[in-house]
Amino acid sequence: MIKSLKSTGHELADSAFQLTVLRQEVVDTLRLPPFHEKLRGAGLFPLVPVAPGVLQINVGKMCNQVCRHCHVDAGPDRKEIMTRQTMQYCLDALAQTDIPVVDLTGGAPEMNPDFRWFVEEISKLGRKVLVRCNLTIIVANKKYYDLPEFFRLHNVEVVSSLPFYSAAKTDSQRGDGVFEDSVRALKMLNAVGYGQEGSGLVLNLVFNPSGAFLPGGQKGLQDQFKRVLLKDHGIVFNELFAITNIPVSRYLDYLIESGNYAGYMEKLVTAFNPAAAAGVMCRTTISVGWDGGLYDCDFNQMLDLHVASPIQHIRDFDAAALSQRAIVVNQHCYGCTAGAGSSCGGTVA
Repeated sequence: MIKSLKSTGHELADSAFQLTVLRQEVVDTLRLPPFHEKLRGAGLFPLVPVAPGVLQINVGKMCNQVCRHCHVDAGPDRKEIMTRQTMQYCLDALAQTDIPVVDLTGGAPEMNPDFRWFVEEISKLGRKVLVRCNLTIIVANKKYYDLPEFFRLHNVEVVSSLPFYSAAKTDSQRGDGVFEDSVRALKMLNAVGYGQEGSGLVLNLVFNPSGAFLPGGQKGLQDQFKRVLLKDHGIVFNELFAITNIPVSRYLDYLIESGNYAGYMEKLVTAFNPAAAAGVMCRTTISVGWDGGLYDCDFNQMLDLHVASPIQHIRDFDAAALSQRAIVVNQHCYGCTAGAGSSCGGTVA
């Protein structure tokens, strides 16, 4: 099994080193423009937020999987976990705002011991809860078997990564047996109504490429996934989101080790799309780390790039003050602005 970069003492476990590597390749070696210059040329620098629509909360880096492309460097050996006190700070912040959606992520968010309590409390505030479920957690242990029913009870929107509709490609990215377990979990979700027409229970899948290339057209990929998963496994779902791999953490390590780093970065920079840049998710998202730190997005969180604001922690949340910030950008942001763009909800342009 692949171990986390942190547990092996890998130099890329250091966020400052990752940022150095990103700058050296893009600016110093390839002589490509830094990301902020591309934004300036598009009339978008500084990039500023609009009214927040999503509070994305990473409740911990612990996960039952160790995926080759994980930008969180999550795994069973990661012990960083959000406390109930920090969750309460998040609830207090939500109560001050009308942010409609709370996006729970990890690791495997369900492994946080206070996960179910947190979902219940968010629901009491009348907010939509979205959970980024890796699917295999549902069948990993008997204590998780009732997750589909728990999700149904609280009308949780489930977003699940499935690298491909075949075992070979899925398992090569996420580990042996993952595809089989994912199919089993999807059937359990379907059985309680998820993805079924008219149920109101939303099940979306996420596709991200297994190699050093950009995803194909989202609509075409969705049609393929729907056709094959229904034909081969009787599985239905709502939408498929095509997400570009961001050169951070284990995916950055993969690019370097496979000799694809320079070529991939050049592809991202060359494919920069001003329309995608205008619609990036960081403009409508506030990201909260497992320790309560505030960030513009999940990727900035993994690079320890805090918000450019005096408000640095969720306990001090101030929506008005945060609305005055400029979004922090760096070379990895090219991943969200290439081609049709990329966000946690798929393409943006």
